[in-house]
Amino acid sequence: MTELSSPTVSPDGRTIRILSYNVHSCVGTDRKLDVGRVADMIAALEPDVIGLQELDVGRRRSGGVDQAEEIARRLKMDFHFHPALKLEEELYGDALLTAFPMRLVKSAALPSIGEPRGALWTMIEVAGKKLQVFNTHLGLLRRDRLRQAAALTGEDWLTHPELEGKPVVLIGDFNSIPSSAPYRMILERLSDARRQTGRLAAPTFPARWPILRLDHVFVGGGPQIVNAEAVSTPAARRASDHLPLLVTVKL
Repeated sequence: MTELSSPTVSPDGRTIRILSYNVHSCVGTDRKLDVGRVADMIAALEPDVIGLQELDVGRRRSGGVDQAEEIARRLKMDFHFHPALKLEEELYGDALLTAFPMRLVKSAALPSIGEPRGALWTMIEVAGKKLQVFNTHLGLLRRDRLRQAAALTGEDWLTHPELEGKPVVLIGDFNSIPSSAPYRMILERLSDARRQTGRLAAPTFPARWPILRLDHVFVGGGPQIVNAEAVSTPAARRASDHLPLLVTVKL
């Protein structure tokens, strides 16, 4: 098993690697449940900041494992988890992981008619710079995605008074292609890879034959995206039903 021992920030402290990854409860396209395989997949990419979606915590269907904690332990990272869905003692949701100093600012639900969704907001310190990092997973219903994008871009989240002029990164599975209304709503507040590099990453879903760009990283307040790629190795096509999205950001 490969483990990360320290952040891979560039020598000048200005370039970091950000990963957005819907891990599908660590069940791969071969229907195999394997938390270790997902952790190894992530470790091989050497990300500094990781936004994970669709994690099981204490669920019978995945052996009762706390997947957020287990992946963080294997990567030697700190983490914060938000349970978007609670079924008695069973939880399902999203997490942010990093080896940099990290503080949870907010963890809360987003408006949902269908399956419950939520978001996390943390402050991560990178080489003396404070980076506001968000992770989310928007719903399957278009009506939900519109309301959730509106909430995220509102004063409780991305336009919160405390964020004015501060560097921001928004990570997630938005279930939204770049031509969609929720995506364009977020783009009114933040920038994407196309705006900053001239091109978007390749599609991320479904992993075996990707045709849709559903996973995205947005930035604002200073950070610049210098590269964005969907990782489409044989291992990545097996580990989850989404491909990992790896984005290099200059602070």
